[in-house]
Amino acid sequence: MKKLSPKTSYVALIDELKIQIRTARTKASLAVNRELIFLYFKIGKLILEKQAVEGWGSKIVERISNDLRNEFPEMKGLSVTNFFYMRKFAETYGIQICQQLGVELTILHQLGGELKICPFFDIPWRHHVTLMDQVPLEEQRLWYIDQTIKNGWSRSVLTHQIKSDLYRRQVSATKSHNFDLTLPKAQSELVESIFKDEYNFDFIRGSELKEKELEDCLIENVTKFLLELGRGFAFIGKQYQLVVGGQDFFIDLLFYNFELRCFVIVELKTGEFKPEYSGKLAFYLSVIDEKLKHQQDQSSIGIVLCAKNNKEISKHSTRYIIKPLGISEYKTSEKITDKKIRKFIPSAEEFKKLRSQ
Repeated sequence: MKKLSPKTSYVALIDELKIQIRTARTKASLAVNRELIFLYFKIGKLILEKQAVEGWGSKIVERISNDLRNEFPEMKGLSVTNFFYMRKFAETYGIQICQQLGVELTILHQLGGELKICPFFDIPWRHHVTLMDQVPLEEQRLWYIDQTIKNGWSRSVLTHQIKSDLYRRQVSATKSHNFDLTLPKAQSELVESIFKDEYNFDFIRGSELKEKELEDCLIENVTKFLLELGRGFAFIGKQYQLVVGGQDFFIDLLFYNFELRCFVIVELKTGEFKPEYSGKLAFYLSVIDEKLKHQQDQSSIGIVLCAKNNKEISKHSTRYIIKPLGISEYKTSEKITDKKIRKFIPSAEEFKKLRSQ
């Protein structure tokens, strides 16, 4: 076996050490976060229990905050507001966390060794604060916690997803796709976890765009577009050319998803969905699978993005298509026009009346 040169050997060593250090730092960061969340949960639970047993009011929270800040002046997170969030956190998730950790509901005992895996401990505290403030329903909060862990969302991204109502757009009772009929169960569930019933393009202004204008706007804002599409998407190209039977065909937008391990075709339609769109998209998928798909790739999937989707029509349009595809709506921000601005500006007569009052 040929020995590496000292320089090459050293570079390889440094690269390996970098990987080990990054991995260790990530694990340490997660461990610290879990300990902090567990500490806040215990504090909140103890406050709730004492208030219930001793009959203490909310003033006790201020007293606790002042006493602990005096004892630990260098420690962050001991504000009155944060203690109220700790109490709310324990009140909100108390039963579920205690059940998962295997501790009593009334009195918490110190757990020996590492904390058991519990999803509540795997996102930062400020994420929890955001969820408690902005998401009132428990089912939705748990869904956002799960998505944050899967996608590694920052707090700002989580806030954006909540404001854009991602839960409603991604969890739909009426299916506008055939993924469950055309893909193996595991692959179908993974695709459905990424596919959205409605896509929010709030970074685009104007609802009466032509298809090319919409396409250009999406590419100009490709980073925001990829974020809205979901995890694992990589942009390949627009107006991607296919030559079939001596004729040219052009796919609006072509992506590859590294989590799904497949090509994803996105066709843009600025009007209402029509059944014939499914057939055209299935044709494109067949060609992509034949010409681009590698042996290790999964079946390509397609999405028709239209301004309006009649779910009853799209349901029947996808049911008997043998290629996996889905139909979704998109929403853009309303364009601000002079006419709309004038609604909020008083006329000359109204202005005179206001001044005379």
